[in-house]
Amino acid sequence: MDNQKLLVKNIEVYAENNNIEEGFIKIINNKIEEINSLDRLESEDGYHVFDFSNTKVKAIPGLIDVHIHGANGADVMDGTPEALKVMATALPQEGTTSFLATTMTQSNDNIEKAITNVASYINHQPKGQAEIIGIHLEGPFIHKDRKGAQPVEYIKDPNISVFKKWNRLANQHIRLVTLAPELPGGLEFIQHLKKHGIIASAGHTNATAQEITIAIDHGLSHITHLYNQMRGFHHREPGVVGSAWLHDQLMVEIIADGIHSTSDAVNTAYQLKGNEKMLLITDAMRAKCLQDGNYELGGQKVIVENQKATLEDGTLAGSTLKLGDAVKNIINFTNCSLEEAISMASSNAAKELGIDDKKGTLATGKDADIVLLNENNDIILTICRGEIAYKGE
Repeated sequence: MDNQKLLVKNIEVYAENNNIEEGFIKIINNKIEEINSLDRLESEDGYHVFDFSNTKVKAIPGLIDVHIHGANGADVMDGTPEALKVMATALPQEGTTSFLATTMTQSNDNIEKAITNVASYINHQPKGQAEIIGIHLEGPFIHKDRKGAQPVEYIKDPNISVFKKWNRLANQHIRLVTLAPELPGGLEFIQHLKKHGIIASAGHTNATAQEITIAIDHGLSHITHLYNQMRGFHHREPGVVGSAWLHDQLMVEIIADGIHSTSDAVNTAYQLKGNEKMLLITDAMRAKCLQDGNYELGGQKVIVENQKATLEDGTLAGSTLKLGDAVKNIINFTNCSLEEAISMASSNAAKELGIDDKKGTLATGKDADIVLLNENNDIILTICRGEIAYKGE
């Protein structure tokens, strides 16, 4: 529905450079046309108006999830457009307006099917749903001892020629790769990614602190789900965790659900890294939005109880976390401000992915990816590229 004109008014706007306590946002042609204080509002003619004069509502930028496998019964590895549509339709309910479709360790055929499907979907995705902004390739170039819920039989050493083929099939849409840098060929692979503007992330890795330092020199700049499936901190071997805390070059993902990491562990990362170097992610699998029960991940049985997803041996198997809940959790765990939570859930990802000219903050000319929150920071409305994608009660 191009040329739809929306006006949202009597809201507190968390805009790019300032907060406007009593403001409005005008949207036209899927872009933000104007953000201003209410006393500067002129004509409303031709606009579909949302007026929140009788309640306290905040507008924040749409959330960006750079690590998500599935939701609402669908998974990226299903390799079908229907699965991606289910995910893209469900995610605005939690405030997510953009995401990296995340694959996992599987056979070459299954990975190729999944990434070809994502590339095809990106070419014609509708506006009123969360936008797939690329692919996060998690595995198969990971360490067997840190596999987590990744099937061990498909793990392989980093291979540039295989990756080149995959990125061709993906229409160059692979934006982030999780790998173990200590594996044979890992450093050359990181250099290749860096050269082509792709984010190299250490994850599912047994690397030492020294190996991470060397990897940073080769272009490593990101840590996949900090604390989970990596060499932990020890005072004589700081490991991946200590390196993540220490090196400013590293952006770190965190699953702020209190399950993958305790609230104190999340707070430790926040105190050491600061809000500018952290990304809130969900690492969610298909059980998100659904009831407890038995599900599937990469051909493995997953049991979800009390929203905790595990393999039959008890290994954590992704999460059922919603990104909007991660925002509330990070504020609760760290006592950070909503502005800082926004940077961790939106603007940092946009900057890292090089799309901050379009996404990550509320500013004139940017994509109209907007989330409205009530006074409890619950989501009441999500706008994806200028179209209503979710409307709460």
